[in-house]
Amino acid sequence: MIAIEEIRAARERIAGAAVRTPLVRLHVEDAPGEIWCKLETLQPVNSFKIRGAANCVRAADPGLVRGGLVTASAGNAAQGVAWIARELGVSATIAVPEHAPGAKLEAIARLGGTVLKLPYADWWQAIVTSRVEGVEGFFVHPVADPAVMAGNGTIGLELLEDLPDVDAVVIPYGGGGLTVGIGSALRALRPQTRVYTVEPETAAAVVAARAAGEPTAVEYVPSWVDGSGSRGVLSEMWPRVAPLIDDALVATLEETAGAVRLIAERLSVIAEGAGALAVAAALAGRAGGGKIVAIVSGGNIDFAILALILRGESPT
Repeated sequence: MIAIEEIRAARERIAGAAVRTPLVRLHVEDAPGEIWCKLETLQPVNSFKIRGAANCVRAADPGLVRGGLVTASAGNAAQGVAWIARELGVSATIAVPEHAPGAKLEAIARLGGTVLKLPYADWWQAIVTSRVEGVEGFFVHPVADPAVMAGNGTIGLELLEDLPDVDAVVIPYGGGGLTVGIGSALRALRPQTRVYTVEPETAAAVVAARAAGEPTAVEYVPSWVDGSGSRGVLSEMWPRVAPLIDDALVATLEETAGAVRLIAERLSVIAEGAGALAVAAALAGRAGGGKIVAIVSGGNIDFAILALILRGESPT
């Protein structure tokens, strides 16, 4: 658990980089409860990742940062790191898995980052070891760094200020940093709020870990929902995540595509697959009733995939 004092300090530190995003009611007929969307799609890099990256780098020793920044990311954390690197005038090298979507790679390049494509196993190893083989620089872990998690936790502060009596919060799970950050804020300030993770059915590592009582390997099927799900929960993250969550949920690819479409229709907001997972799970009733906040974590989606979804199709 991240101390609430660290999360409050992070809010001051990331000012001017991250913005306070709106919490907007998603009006849906026959919904199981009031569904509210925390629109992290409206951050400068179109995802929540700017919060953790900004806090981590701004809290670091400037001497270490001057040598350049390095991270391993499927795309959104990469953009957060590249954005901060550009602000500081230093280099940013980003290791990405080979299946990373073009929209995210183009955004990294637009921000001045250097992309290094790796096979998934090598990319995952970089996350596990906190280093990219052959690349020097200050490594910003996309998930497990406490400063990154504290930055993510500022979302929890904001949503509680906007909706103090929230009953449940649904958080898309990639590596756990978002869950630990928000969950820590909620447990400190409103412990009765239910906290759920959600993953795509194609890579439900948290579901498997809860069933086994420890991280366990799962079959990983790459899909267009690229920012969530993995082959297994990081071992160092599980002790942090497990006490903070009430349950682990899944959403089907079809449900997630429907949520992307609904968010576009009702809120005029573009959500990527991972960003729509929480809405999908909430609409399906898996988070129960009452006032439910769905974290719409990002909006970086390939337009070709978005076009398919808006035509009523469900990509694989």
